[in-house]
Amino acid sequence: MSSRQLTAMTGLAWRERARQLTTPEIVTPTVLLLPSLCLIAFLILYPIIQGFWYSLTDGSLLRPGHFVALGNYVELMMSPSFWHSVRFSVVFALSNIVGCYLLGLGLALLMQMDMPFRGLFRVLLLLPWIVPSVVAIVSWRWMVADQNALFNQIIKAFGGSPIYFLSDSTWAVVVVIVIKIWRSFPFMMLSLLAALQTIDRSLYEAAEIDGAGRCQSFWHITLPEIRNISVILCLLMTIWSVNDFDTPWLLAQGGPANATENLVVLAYRYTFARNDVGTGAAVSFITLFILMALFIFVLRLQREDRDA
Repeated sequence: MSSRQLTAMTGLAWRERARQLTTPEIVTPTVLLLPSLCLIAFLILYPIIQGFWYSLTDGSLLRPGHFVALGNYVELMMSPSFWHSVRFSVVFALSNIVGCYLLGLGLALLMQMDMPFRGLFRVLLLLPWIVPSVVAIVSWRWMVADQNALFNQIIKAFGGSPIYFLSDSTWAVVVVIVIKIWRSFPFMMLSLLAALQTIDRSLYEAAEIDGAGRCQSFWHITLPEIRNISVILCLLMTIWSVNDFDTPWLLAQGGPANATENLVVLAYRYTFARNDVGTGAAVSFITLFILMALFIFVLRLQREDRDA
């Protein structure tokens, strides 16, 4: 084949491709979606690009600053407070995921059974998720704030010594995790309950005929059937836990001694307390990169398992 014929065939291919892209089936949806895409780009893409630029500068809230390349990221890599925030964010997220999943799945299985006032119990169990976070966390703070708080009054009534929940680092971490699980498990329960109701009942009937017990049916039928939704829910819980600002800040302002300071609280401190917008933006983008890497890794594992 000569070069002239090859060039002609390439030109024909490009003209055919252009003709396909200009058909009404392509042009009409593109024109209709273009305003929404422009709005999304303006509201989401532009702030992300602008924030990434801030992470490459040494600016503050009052001045734009100068370009420092990856200086803010290098500084964070050598900062003990940053690595402490990373460790607490990991512990906080894992504890919330495990606690919410176990509690949510257990209650979902319970709410699926025939029992009196089942609808009322479902509504009551959704209250921690419905109540605004400020109201919920301030109420918890009132119950654990000092030696005269509600929980300490109960402890003293049974002859125990008061526990300073928000003054001790270990207890503060425990309280923050418990409150996060309390606020988050209703969403996990509701989602898993919906997934459980989509399982074909004939699978359990066949397993019962084959002599399988409840534990075997749960292990070999229930868990595999809700596996995909479980992965998605755990990923969502990871995002919400890592990005949770309300719980550690409203309860203890990241204290005591920065014990409950996660990455979001650290970014807030750098930006508004230390007036260091560049480093605060760098913390935010490191958090974004970690979550994106986690998402890609988990979704790739899920795809490989599905193809196997």
